[in-house]
Amino acid sequence: MVMRTRILLIFLALGMALPATAASPDAKVTAQQSVAPSDKKDVLFIDLKYGRILIKMHPELAPKHVARVKQLASQGFYNGLPWFRVIDGFMAQTGSPYGGGGSGQLIPAEINAGPTTRGAVFMSHGKDINSADSQFFILLADSPHIKGNFTYWGEVISGMNVVDQIPKGNAFENGAVPIPDRIIKMGLLSNE
Repeated sequence: MVMRTRILLIFLALGMALPATAASPDAKVTAQQSVAPSDKKDVLFIDLKYGRILIKMHPELAPKHVARVKQLASQGFYNGLPWFRVIDGFMAQTGSPYGGGGSGQLIPAEINAGPTTRGAVFMSHGKDINSADSQFFILLADSPHIKGNFTYWGEVISGMNVVDQIPKGNAFENGAVPIPDRIIKMGLLSNE
């Protein structure tokens, strides 16, 4: 026990992460059970090889964006898509079959008072703020500098440890991930 404690303290002192492990099936079930049945219609799940992420959507803040994400998730659009842009200390981005572009349906911005804290979920867009489509990103750290520039539509309520395991991209290539992880399955918790 003393040796294990010393090793843990060394890892923490050096700022190193402990080896990652996939979430157990029991953890997945427990996370799902913690969501009230009436709320499941507004909770997305994202399955990765490391475990499950649950995102609470906020249709009261971004009704058009939430409706579009729900529609695409229900159609299986996100299944198999890569986490193609991941910037350490900032965000992890997915939602494009090509590493750019999306489903072909643009959504006007719904800028709101949502938080810009770790675990917040925002829609991506091009140079035009009204060009959001299917791409979204999860904040890996508090990022107040994006306030007012992107539509907030959800928050991770379970599985940030899973998000943290997504491979990071090259900082010199705007976070491009050479061999990206992919979404195994993404859908509405109410449909499971």
